[in-house]
Formats: sequence, structure tokens, C-alpha cells
Amino acid sequence: MRAARLIKMVLLLQSRPSMTGAELARELEVSERTVTRDALALSEAGVPVYADRGRAGGYRLIGGYRTRLTGLGRDEAEALFLSGLPGALRDMGLEDAASAARLKVSAALLPSLRNAPESAARRFHLDAPGWYQEPKTPDLLPVLAEAVWDDRRVQAAYRRGDAEVERLLEPYGLVLKAGVWYLCARADGTLRVYRIDRFSSVEADGERFERDQDFDLAAFWRERAAQFARSILRAEAVVRVSGDGARRLPYVTDRAAAEEALAAAGPPDGQGRVTVTLPVESLDVAYGQLLSLGPEVEVLGPPELRERFARAAAALADLYR
Repeated sequence: MRAARLIKMVLLLQSRPSMTGAELARELEVSERTVTRDALALSEAGVPVYADRGRAGGYRLIGGYRTRLTGLGRDEAEALFLSGLPGALRDMGLEDAASAARLKVSAALLPSLRNAPESAARRFHLDAPGWYQEPKTPDLLPVLAEAVWDDRRVQAAYRRGDAEVERLLEPYGLVLKAGVWYLCARADGTLRVYRIDRFSSVEADGERFERDQDFDLAAFWRERAAQFARSILRAEAVVRVSGDGARRLPYVTDRAAAEEALAAAGPPDGQGRVTVTLPVESLDVAYGQLLSLGPEVEVLGPPELRERFARAAAALADLYR
């Protein structure tokens, strides 16, 4: 434990001109007294750590000292490629590995480039969860993440409606979509997608599986996401939209479905409106979505949806009369 801390201290000092005792204590998660003892131990071991006294003092390496202890371990290298997703790393239990990897890379950079990670972090940040929801980390995510990294099969219990099913899974990959974690896994020879928050238990069985080297997680997810988006559009609404309504339609309904419907529509009528047959999830969902367009949309069918809009329009007219 102490050896790893001493190495980290050297790498920290190698990546920065100098650091105060308080800064080192915070990075190493120890007391300032421990930092003093560690600095003395390094000096006795031949590492030229120099301590400047006074209010502006701190610790630094002298004589252009460079350590070669910058080789990345496999887990650190893998975690480094996820370092733009700090929340995801923390959820999967990889935050420490990513921190060590970033530190090693910083220590290996030329002095003129050492502020590059900090400069990039000031300018770019990826916030994966969607608005208006508090993201929750599934309790079983770290277990599944470890199985994904190690290509180990897991025995899992999964809630499906009111029932619970048991599955032997080969976990291929994890996807974070709008704050929700999904597992892509092979079950009974077929690749499927599972919401991780619906797992009630996961246990690694210790056996490794042979991963399909041609499997492309990003391509698989794109295909399944597109299939899912199409599968939930089980109803249709026929609407007549103005030019402004046509521009706004993809932002209040399924974007791809709206754009395809608009592209297939005929020319505008005498009032500049186009008639569109729009795939929707349900008439209830369509009502909530299309109502936000106000007078820019006229619902032509089905009759029950048109009648619902007529009642809403009459109620609004009474309210604002």
C-alpha cells in the first residue's frame, strides 16, 4: 500500500512543477505528516525530492528527475479511454484505475504539454443523463462491469413484468443511454439487451466465454435502438400542419418517424399546410405531443383523436373568452 502511494507521489511531482503538502495530502488521501514522512523516505531511496519552506513552499523534484514508472496496466489503459465519462467510471467502479492512468500519462508528457488534460476538461464535458430526472446507479452495475471486462458468464435473475426469469448470460458490453444503463449479452445463442436496474441478482459462475471478435457494440446498439424506436410506433395519426408546425413536428414526436412522414407528404395546400400520416406510439401519447403545437396542427384522424382535440380547443376557447 505504501509502495503504491510513494510511486503515485513521484508521478504527481513529475507531472507538476511543485505541490504543497496540503495538495499532496488531498491527492494521496493521507495527512500532511504522512506526506512529510513519505518525502523523506523517497529522498533516502535516492529520489531527489526537495521541500521548500515557508508559506509559498512545497515539494518538487530537482535535477530534471524522470521516473520510468509510467507504464499503463491493462485495466488503467482500458479505463483511460472512458475518462471523459467520470460518472460512468464511478458507477462501474473504475474511477481509481482511470485516475492512475491519467496521472501516468501526464507524468510521461513533455512539460509544455502537461496542462493539456486540464485545458481539455475546461472546454469539453459530456453529461450523459437526460433532463428532469435524477440518475440512479444500479446496485449490480459494478458486478456486471467486472464480468464484461473479464469475459465471464453470469447467472442472473431478471424482472420481466410481474415475473422473474433466470438466465445464463455472456455479457458483451454496457451502454449508458440518457442516464439508464443497459447490458448487451448473449443468452441461448442470441444477443439481447437488458435494463440493468431490472436485474434482481447477478452471480459470476467463474467460467469464461469465447467472445465473438467481430462483435461491434456501437453498431449493435444503433441497430437495436432503431428497431426499438420503430417497434413502439404502433398507431397512426393523420395531421395537417403549417410550415411552422412542420418544422417543429420532429422535436415533439419521434424525430425519424416525423422526418420520414414529412418527406412522404404531398405538396402544400392553398393554406400552405401539408397533410402527414404520422406513426405514433399511441393516441394518448400523440395527444400530448401534438397538443404542444397548438394551432399549427389540425388532427384529421382517427376520429376519436380529432374529437379529443375539438373538445380541448372548445375548452381553451371558453377559458380565454
